Amino acid sequence: MNTIRWSQIGIIVLCAWVSGQSVAQQPSNSPVALDTVKIEQLTGIKGKLDAAESVFKVSQPRTDLSATVAGVKMTPQMGLTSWAGFQAAGDQVMVMGDMVLQEDQINPVMSAALDNGLEVTALHNHFLWDTPRIMFMHIGGMGNLEALATGVGKVFAKAQETRSGKKSVPAIRFDAAKTSLDPKPIETIIGTPVEKTGEVYKVTLGRTTQMNGHSAGKTMGVNTWAVFAGSNEKAIVEGDFAMLESELQGVLKALRGADITITSIHHHMVNETPRIVFLHYWGTGSVSNLAKAIKTALDTQAKS
Repeated sequence: MNTIRWSQIGIIVLCAWVSGQSVAQQPSNSPVALDTVKIEQLTGIKGKLDAAESVFKVSQPRTDLSATVAGVKMTPQMGLTSWAGFQAAGDQVMVMGDMVLQEDQINPVMSAALDNGLEVTALHNHFLWDTPRIMFMHIGGMGNLEALATGVGKVFAKAQETRSGKKSVPAIRFDAAKTSLDPKPIETIIGTPVEKTGEVYKVTLGRTTQMNGHSAGKTMGVNTWAVFAGSNEKAIVEGDFAMLESELQGVLKALRGADITITSIHHHMVNETPRIVFLHYWGTGSVSNLAKAIKTALDTQAKS
Protein backbone atom coordinates (compact mmCIF):
# COMPACT_ATOMS: atom_id res chain seq x y z
CA MET A 1 0.00 0.00 0.00
CA ASN A 2 1.42 3.35 -1.05
CA THR A 3 1.33 6.13 1.49
CA ILE A 4 1.53 9.86 0.80
CA ARG A 5 3.88 11.70 3.09
CA TRP A 6 2.91 15.05 4.61
CA SER A 7 5.77 16.71 2.72
CA GLN A 8 4.28 15.49 -0.57
CA ILE A 9 0.85 16.82 0.38
CA GLY A 10 2.42 20.16 1.19
CA ILE A 11 4.06 20.36 -2.21
CA ILE A 12 0.75 19.52 -3.95
CA VAL A 13 -1.13 22.19 -1.98
CA LEU A 14 1.58 24.76 -2.69
CA CYS A 15 1.48 24.05 -6.44
CA ALA A 16 -2.29 24.35 -6.49
CA TRP A 17 -2.12 27.68 -4.61
CA VAL A 18 0.53 29.07 -7.00
CA SER A 19 -1.52 27.93 -10.00
CA GLY A 20 -4.61 29.59 -8.56
CA GLN A 21 -2.74 32.81 -7.92
CA SER A 22 -1.46 32.82 -11.52
CA VAL A 23 -4.96 32.44 -12.91
CA ALA A 24 -6.37 35.09 -10.57
CA GLN A 25 -3.75 37.62 -11.63
CA GLN A 26 -4.45 37.21 -15.36
CA PRO A 27 -6.62 40.00 -16.83
CA SER A 28 -10.10 38.99 -17.79
CA ASN A 29 -10.77 38.92 -21.50
CA SER A 30 -14.45 38.20 -21.11
CA PRO A 31 -16.50 40.28 -23.54
CA VAL A 32 -18.87 42.86 -22.11
CA ALA A 33 -22.49 41.70 -22.08
CA LEU A 34 -24.77 43.56 -24.51
CA ASP A 35 -27.71 45.20 -22.77
CA THR A 36 -30.17 44.84 -25.63
CA VAL A 37 -32.98 46.56 -23.72
CA LYS A 38 -30.80 49.63 -23.19
CA ILE A 39 -29.75 49.64 -26.86
CA GLU A 40 -33.38 49.74 -27.94
CA GLN A 41 -34.18 52.45 -25.39
CA LEU A 42 -31.26 54.69 -26.36
CA THR A 43 -31.54 54.24 -30.12
CA GLY A 44 -35.33 54.37 -30.17
CA ILE A 45 -35.26 51.48 -32.65
CA LYS A 46 -36.31 47.86 -32.21
CA GLY A 47 -33.60 45.26 -32.70
CA LYS A 48 -32.88 41.58 -33.11
CA LEU A 49 -30.11 39.42 -31.69
CA ASP A 50 -28.09 37.21 -34.02
CA ALA A 51 -27.06 34.50 -31.56
CA ALA A 52 -24.58 32.89 -33.96
CA GLU A 53 -22.48 36.07 -34.23
CA SER A 54 -23.52 37.70 -30.93
CA VAL A 55 -24.59 40.88 -32.73
CA PHE A 56 -27.61 42.94 -31.78
CA LYS A 57 -28.90 44.81 -34.82
CA VAL A 58 -31.42 47.65 -34.83
CA SER A 59 -32.99 48.51 -38.16
CA GLN A 60 -35.48 50.93 -39.66
CA PRO A 61 -36.88 50.29 -43.16
CA ARG A 62 -37.33 53.42 -45.30
CA THR A 63 -41.03 52.78 -45.85
CA ASP A 64 -41.50 56.50 -46.53
CA LEU A 65 -39.54 56.32 -49.79
CA SER A 66 -41.40 55.73 -53.01
CA ALA A 67 -38.24 54.74 -54.84
CA THR A 68 -37.71 53.34 -58.31
CA VAL A 69 -34.46 52.08 -59.83
CA ALA A 70 -34.39 51.89 -63.63
CA GLY A 71 -38.16 51.81 -63.57
CA VAL A 72 -38.41 49.05 -60.91
CA LYS A 73 -40.56 49.89 -57.87
CA MET A 74 -38.33 49.14 -54.87
CA THR A 75 -39.22 47.79 -51.43
CA PRO A 76 -37.30 48.41 -48.16
CA GLN A 77 -36.06 44.81 -48.23
CA MET A 78 -34.11 45.60 -51.41
CA GLY A 79 -31.36 47.45 -49.55
CA LEU A 80 -33.45 50.43 -48.40
CA THR A 81 -33.20 49.81 -44.66
CA SER A 82 -31.07 51.84 -42.23
CA TRP A 83 -29.38 49.76 -39.56
CA ALA A 84 -26.72 49.63 -36.83
CA GLY A 85 -25.13 46.50 -35.39
CA PHE A 86 -23.67 46.27 -31.86
CA GLN A 87 -21.06 43.68 -30.94
CA ALA A 88 -18.99 43.14 -27.80
CA ALA A 89 -15.27 43.75 -28.38
CA GLY A 90 -13.37 42.82 -25.23
CA ASP A 91 -14.43 45.25 -22.51
CA GLN A 92 -15.85 47.66 -25.10
CA VAL A 93 -18.58 47.64 -27.72
CA MET A 94 -18.17 48.05 -31.47
CA VAL A 95 -20.89 49.53 -33.66
CA MET A 96 -21.18 49.55 -37.44
CA GLY A 97 -24.09 50.72 -39.53
CA ASP A 98 -25.50 52.09 -42.77
CA MET A 99 -27.97 54.97 -43.13
CA VAL A 100 -30.24 55.19 -46.18
CA LEU A 101 -30.56 58.89 -46.97
CA GLN A 102 -31.87 61.30 -49.55
CA GLU A 103 -29.48 64.00 -50.74
CA ASP A 104 -30.82 66.74 -48.45
CA GLN A 105 -30.57 64.46 -45.39
CA ILE A 106 -26.91 63.53 -45.78
CA ASN A 107 -25.10 66.44 -44.17
CA PRO A 108 -27.46 67.05 -41.22
CA VAL A 109 -27.31 63.33 -40.39
CA MET A 110 -23.53 63.30 -40.87
CA SER A 111 -23.13 66.20 -38.44
CA ALA A 112 -25.32 64.36 -35.92
CA ALA A 113 -22.97 61.36 -36.12
CA LEU A 114 -19.77 63.42 -35.85
CA ASP A 115 -21.15 65.54 -32.98
CA ASN A 116 -22.14 62.47 -30.97
CA GLY A 117 -18.97 60.38 -30.90
CA LEU A 118 -19.43 58.29 -34.04
CA GLU A 119 -17.21 58.01 -37.09
CA VAL A 120 -18.44 58.44 -40.65
CA THR A 121 -16.56 55.91 -42.77
CA ALA A 122 -18.12 56.10 -46.24
CA LEU A 123 -20.68 57.99 -48.29
CA HIS A 124 -21.68 56.72 -51.72
CA ASN A 125 -24.49 55.47 -53.93
CA HIS A 126 -25.61 51.85 -54.26
CA PHE A 127 -27.74 52.33 -57.36
CA LEU A 128 -27.87 54.06 -60.72
CA TRP A 129 -31.05 55.52 -62.27
CA ASP A 130 -32.72 55.81 -58.86
CA THR A 131 -35.60 58.23 -58.24
CA PRO A 132 -35.40 59.93 -55.82
CA ARG A 133 -31.63 59.82 -55.59
CA ILE A 134 -30.57 57.73 -52.60
CA MET A 135 -27.18 57.77 -50.87
CA PHE A 136 -25.72 55.50 -48.20
CA MET A 137 -23.72 56.78 -45.23
CA HIS A 138 -21.74 54.22 -43.24
CA ILE A 139 -21.00 54.82 -39.57
CA GLY A 140 -18.83 53.14 -36.96
CA GLY A 141 -17.41 53.46 -33.48
CA MET A 142 -15.76 51.76 -30.53
CA GLY A 143 -16.42 52.58 -26.88
CA ASN A 144 -18.94 52.05 -24.12
CA LEU A 145 -22.41 50.85 -24.99
CA GLU A 146 -24.33 53.80 -23.59
CA ALA A 147 -22.33 56.43 -25.50
CA LEU A 148 -22.50 54.54 -28.79
CA ALA A 149 -26.19 53.71 -28.53
CA THR A 150 -26.94 57.33 -27.63
CA GLY A 151 -24.99 58.49 -30.69
CA VAL A 152 -26.81 56.05 -32.96
CA GLY A 153 -30.10 57.26 -31.51
CA LYS A 154 -29.20 60.85 -32.41
CA VAL A 155 -28.39 59.76 -35.96
CA PHE A 156 -31.70 57.94 -36.41
CA ALA A 157 -33.56 60.87 -34.85
CA LYS A 158 -31.96 63.35 -37.26
CA ALA A 159 -32.78 61.07 -40.18
CA GLN A 160 -36.39 60.95 -39.01
CA GLU A 161 -36.47 64.73 -38.53
CA THR A 162 -35.21 65.40 -42.05
CA ARG A 163 -37.58 62.99 -43.83
CA SER A 164 -39.98 65.75 -44.85
CA GLY A 165 -38.75 65.77 -48.43
CA LYS A 166 -38.01 69.51 -48.33
CA LYS A 167 -34.98 70.14 -50.49
CA SER A 168 -32.25 72.23 -48.90
CA VAL A 169 -30.10 73.09 -51.91
CA PRO A 170 -27.23 75.53 -51.28
CA ALA A 171 -27.94 77.44 -54.50
CA ILE A 172 -25.88 80.37 -55.78
CA ARG A 173 -26.87 81.13 -59.35
CA PHE A 174 -24.11 82.18 -61.71
CA ASP A 175 -22.20 81.02 -64.76
CA ALA A 176 -18.80 79.60 -63.76
CA ALA A 177 -17.46 80.60 -67.17
CA LYS A 178 -17.91 84.22 -66.06
CA THR A 179 -15.81 83.97 -62.90
CA SER A 180 -14.54 87.34 -61.68
CA LEU A 181 -13.07 86.54 -58.25
CA ASP A 182 -9.64 87.70 -57.07
CA PRO A 183 -7.42 84.61 -56.47
CA LYS A 184 -4.98 86.44 -54.17
CA PRO A 185 -6.97 85.77 -50.94
CA ILE A 186 -6.99 82.06 -51.82
CA GLU A 187 -3.20 81.99 -52.18
CA THR A 188 -2.72 83.99 -48.98
CA ILE A 189 -5.08 81.93 -46.83
CA ILE A 190 -4.23 78.44 -48.10
CA GLY A 191 -0.56 79.29 -48.63
CA THR A 192 -0.04 77.74 -52.04
CA PRO A 193 -0.10 79.05 -55.64
CA VAL A 194 -3.42 79.18 -57.48
CA GLU A 195 -3.62 77.98 -61.08
CA LYS A 196 -6.13 79.44 -63.52
CA THR A 197 -7.76 76.66 -65.50
CA GLY A 198 -10.19 78.01 -68.07
CA GLU A 199 -12.18 80.68 -66.24
CA VAL A 200 -11.86 79.17 -62.74
CA TYR A 201 -9.07 78.94 -60.16
CA LYS A 202 -7.63 75.69 -58.80
CA VAL A 203 -5.36 74.73 -55.90
CA THR A 204 -3.72 71.29 -55.98
CA LEU A 205 -1.70 69.72 -53.15
CA GLY A 206 0.00 66.38 -53.77
CA ARG A 207 0.49 63.34 -51.55
CA THR A 208 2.45 60.14 -52.08
CA THR A 209 1.60 56.48 -51.67
CA GLN A 210 3.02 53.20 -52.93
CA MET A 211 1.35 51.13 -55.63
CA ASN A 212 2.86 47.71 -56.37
CA GLY A 213 6.16 48.88 -54.91
CA HIS A 214 6.24 52.10 -56.95
CA SER A 215 5.62 55.67 -55.84
CA ALA A 216 2.36 57.32 -56.95
CA GLY A 217 1.87 61.03 -56.31
CA LYS A 218 0.20 64.26 -57.28
CA THR A 219 0.05 63.85 -61.06
CA MET A 220 -1.20 60.26 -60.75
CA GLY A 221 -4.24 61.55 -58.87
CA VAL A 222 -3.05 61.27 -55.27
CA ASN A 223 -3.88 64.86 -54.42
CA THR A 224 -6.15 67.26 -52.62
CA TRP A 225 -7.66 69.92 -54.88
CA ALA A 226 -10.10 72.81 -54.70
CA VAL A 227 -11.71 74.77 -57.55
CA PHE A 228 -13.09 78.25 -56.87
CA ALA A 229 -15.56 80.00 -59.19
CA GLY A 230 -17.83 83.04 -59.09
CA SER A 231 -17.23 86.47 -57.57
CA ASN A 232 -15.48 87.53 -54.36
CA GLU A 233 -18.73 87.58 -52.37
CA LYS A 234 -20.75 84.95 -54.25
CA ALA A 235 -18.56 81.93 -54.93
CA ILE A 236 -18.47 78.16 -54.82
CA VAL A 237 -15.67 75.76 -53.96
CA GLU A 238 -15.69 72.12 -54.97
CA GLY A 239 -13.03 69.48 -54.87
CA ASP A 240 -11.48 66.42 -53.31
CA PHE A 241 -9.43 65.71 -50.17
CA ALA A 242 -6.86 62.90 -50.25
CA MET A 243 -6.40 61.60 -46.71
CA LEU A 244 -4.91 58.87 -44.61
CA GLU A 245 -7.58 56.83 -42.84
CA SER A 246 -6.53 58.44 -39.54
CA GLU A 247 -7.19 61.91 -40.99
CA LEU A 248 -10.73 61.38 -42.26
CA GLN A 249 -12.70 62.28 -39.13
CA GLY A 250 -10.74 65.48 -38.51
CA VAL A 251 -11.23 66.69 -42.06
CA LEU A 252 -14.94 65.84 -41.95
CA LYS A 253 -15.46 67.75 -38.71
CA ALA A 254 -13.57 70.78 -40.02
CA LEU A 255 -15.54 70.94 -43.26
CA ARG A 256 -18.92 70.34 -41.65
CA GLY A 257 -18.05 72.91 -38.99
CA ALA A 258 -17.68 75.43 -41.82
CA ASP A 259 -20.99 74.30 -43.38
CA ILE A 260 -19.25 72.66 -46.35
CA THR A 261 -21.40 69.93 -47.90
CA ILE A 262 -19.82 66.46 -48.12
CA THR A 263 -20.86 64.71 -51.32
CA SER A 264 -18.98 61.39 -51.19
CA ILE A 265 -16.35 59.44 -49.23
CA HIS A 266 -14.67 56.49 -50.94
CA HIS A 267 -11.40 55.11 -52.27
CA HIS A 268 -9.90 55.62 -55.73
CA MET A 269 -7.35 52.79 -55.57
CA VAL A 270 -6.80 49.34 -54.09
CA ASN A 271 -3.71 47.79 -52.49
CA GLU A 272 -1.96 51.14 -51.98
CA THR A 273 0.33 51.71 -48.96
CA PRO A 274 -0.55 53.78 -47.02
CA ARG A 275 -4.23 53.57 -47.81
CA ILE A 276 -5.66 56.85 -49.14
CA VAL A 277 -9.31 57.84 -48.67
CA PHE A 278 -10.94 60.49 -50.85
CA LEU A 279 -13.63 62.94 -49.82
CA HIS A 280 -15.54 65.12 -52.28
CA TYR A 281 -17.25 68.34 -51.20
CA TRP A 282 -19.20 71.44 -52.30
CA GLY A 283 -19.42 74.81 -50.57
CA THR A 284 -20.94 78.24 -51.15
CA GLY A 285 -20.08 81.66 -49.71
CA SER A 286 -17.46 84.36 -50.01
CA VAL A 287 -14.06 83.43 -51.44
CA SER A 288 -12.29 84.26 -48.16
CA ASN A 289 -14.62 82.15 -46.02
CA LEU A 290 -14.41 79.21 -48.39
CA ALA A 291 -10.61 79.38 -48.48
CA LYS A 292 -10.53 79.52 -44.66
CA ALA A 293 -12.69 76.41 -44.49
CA ILE A 294 -10.33 74.49 -46.77
CA LYS A 295 -7.30 75.71 -44.81
CA THR A 296 -8.84 74.63 -41.51
CA ALA A 297 -9.43 71.14 -42.90
CA LEU A 298 -5.86 70.98 -44.28
CA ASP A 299 -4.50 71.96 -40.87
CA THR A 300 -6.19 68.95 -39.23
CA GLN A 301 -4.15 66.69 -41.53
CA ALA A 302 -0.92 68.36 -40.45
CA LYS A 303 -1.79 67.61 -36.80
CA SER A 304 -2.82 63.96 -37.28
